[in-house]
Amino acid sequence: MSQFWSPVVHTLSPYTPGEQPKIDGLIKLNTNENPYPPSPHAVAAMQAELGVDGDRLKLYPEPTGLMLREAVADHFGIATDRVFVGNSSDEVLAHTFIGLLKHERPLLFPDITYSFYPVYCGLYGIAFERVPLDDRFAIRVDDYIERQPGAVIFPNPNAPTGRLLPLADIARLAAALPDAPVVIDEAYIDFGGESAVALIDAHPNVLVTQTLSKSRSLAGLRVGFAVGQPALIEGLSRVKDSFNSYPLDRLALVGATAAVRDREWFDQTRRRVMASRERLAGELASLGFEVLPSAANFLFVRHPQHDAATLSAGLRERRILVRHFRAPRIDQFLRITVGTNPQCDALVEALQELV
Repeated sequence: MSQFWSPVVHTLSPYTPGEQPKIDGLIKLNTNENPYPPSPHAVAAMQAELGVDGDRLKLYPEPTGLMLREAVADHFGIATDRVFVGNSSDEVLAHTFIGLLKHERPLLFPDITYSFYPVYCGLYGIAFERVPLDDRFAIRVDDYIERQPGAVIFPNPNAPTGRLLPLADIARLAAALPDAPVVIDEAYIDFGGESAVALIDAHPNVLVTQTLSKSRSLAGLRVGFAVGQPALIEGLSRVKDSFNSYPLDRLALVGATAAVRDREWFDQTRRRVMASRERLAGELASLGFEVLPSAANFLFVRHPQHDAATLSAGLRERRILVRHFRAPRIDQFLRITVGTNPQCDALVEALQELV
């Protein structure tokens, strides 16, 4: 606490990121990073941009991220004016919260979801309500429709549960709330779902956000984007240019652009993760774990006879990190990132000892 803080700082409850420890020989399955490297074309593009002496770094990057926006637009078969880019999907979401989600009626999101959402609401003074997931931790769109909110946001697949909401349900939600922005946070969509980008032509209230951190293995680069009709994108651009006109540096722009354009590497690595996920889910089930259906690069699991915190601590002693959330309804669950097959094998072997 400090006398120099602005009043809002005293009321904030900041987001707690996943642990990033420096432990030799660690198997890190706690922050949903991709276990495979990014596209070689992305690495080569960044090396080329840096050059021999880094001379280009003295110049500002192109402020609208045009080359990346064009690549994303080509990827989805849409116009470039429907794409917004930013420094990670977290920044894109931050601009979305202040630019699109603050209205007289409250913003709605699930009671179990990405824990940054209430942080943004506290930062920007946005009234919100949490909508409970059902007994199987699934989103029920009718619960949102009947409340007639000012706006809606949720991840799809949801985090940390990994459960996927069908595209038809999202379309029904958007149609039932035509005057409310509906934001679909698709950080994990490439691991088993159909993107809601397919809905933006028919639904001017739908905005879709994605990140290059997961399926394109660029968590260290911090690049995200949003897709929606031009009016929504213009709202985000107005916020961005009132905050930081150069959110993406020169290396991030060329690296992200090359990664988006390398469709072969993208498909290859995400399919490997999906195959490992199904393999790991079966092995955990054979150990007695309840495994929620996942369309993400992680599994959300619990064991009926073993405390989650105790299991997490036991894995840590064996140099394996997973994520344990000390929150209502999910305090007996572990969120386990899907690693390489050898990493998953080591996890299963450790859990065999523990359970």
